[in-house]
Amino acid sequence: MDLTFYGHACFSVEIKGKTILFDPFISANELAKDIDISKIKADYILISHGHQDHVLDVEEIVKNTGAKIVSNFEVIDWFAKKGIENAHPMNHGGLWQFDFGLLRYVNAIHSSSMPDGSYGGNPGGFVIESDEGNFYYAGDTALTYDMKLIPMYCKIDFCVFPIGDNFTMGYKDAVIAADFVDSDIVVGIHYDTFGYIEINKDKAKEEFSRSGKELKLPKIGETINI
Repeated sequence: MDLTFYGHACFSVEIKGKTILFDPFISANELAKDIDISKIKADYILISHGHQDHVLDVEEIVKNTGAKIVSNFEVIDWFAKKGIENAHPMNHGGLWQFDFGLLRYVNAIHSSSMPDGSYGGNPGGFVIESDEGNFYYAGDTALTYDMKLIPMYCKIDFCVFPIGDNFTMGYKDAVIAADFVDSDIVVGIHYDTFGYIEINKDKAKEEFSRSGKELKLPKIGETINI
């Protein structure tokens, strides 16, 4: 499975010929200044919660691509009021069979409000099961015991975890989270974008290595195969 990192918590995966983009925050991210959002492909945009650093570029990318957005009911309703009707609402525990695979909306421990301050519903993460592999995107979250439920649903091939600390779990808790979901490969996101979440990347990789796990930190704009 190919994964392309666009900075902060934004990445895309290619599954069964479909491009699934997650939490697009690119145009205001100085670290992603070389990314041209007009060239980003997306068939679906999955949104974990309503904070601006996860939804900023949704409208522009939808306009460019016609992508369907998928998120909790409140986030979908907020975008509907802005004229985006190609959407699929979900909520915690829900499953839906899309053409790329089976999608489950799972719990995350965080907060959620829209950029205008309106209610953003409960934050979440996504588990995707497909013929090409299964993965778990945790969204913005603290370490939570609920993660232990995930390997009861399916075998997770890799995870995408926030590791920047302060607003989410840090890399030490992400190692524990990887144990909880029984996965040895983690793609780290939500770090270094601004001062509160700057990390020592070498120490983060060492922490994972000591636990027999691999932390992948692709460069912004880089595509990796997992």
